[in-house]
Amino acid sequence: MSFVTRAADKAGLLGSIASAMGCASCFPAIASLGAAIGLGFLSQYEGLFIRILLPAFAGIALFANAIGWLNHRQWRRTALGLIGPVLVLAAVFVMRAYGERSGWLLYPGLAVMMAVSIWDMFSPAQHVYATDTRDSSTGNVRKG
Repeated sequence: MSFVTRAADKAGLLGSIASAMGCASCFPAIASLGAAIGLGFLSQYEGLFIRILLPAFAGIALFANAIGWLNHRQWRRTALGLIGPVLVLAAVFVMRAYGERSGWLLYPGLAVMMAVSIWDMFSPAQHVYATDTRDSSTGNVRKG
């Protein structure tokens, strides 16, 4: 289960970034980065990315982090993991509901998703058992 949630989290991150790179009129800063690395052809699929793929990939990352809570029970790690996808979904909602650019929500959301994903690669969450004497936030053994 841990491998599946970690893979889903990474897929959600990469899909969200690729989807945002395909929308030049909505998120010009990240779209220009996408065009610079050869993803400029994605602009013809802008509607598909914004309406379907970006929320779907952010939802996958959100779901993976929520399921990850069941494995490790570390609330700080889970809260940080949930903030990024929620910000990305909020950016999509603001853009679709109000027709306004929402890069001020999307860019921090993608940055948080990327930071948590990198953190998870180098320091994976450990399973905390009910009878475990480890502190869930630090992983240190409690005394007494």
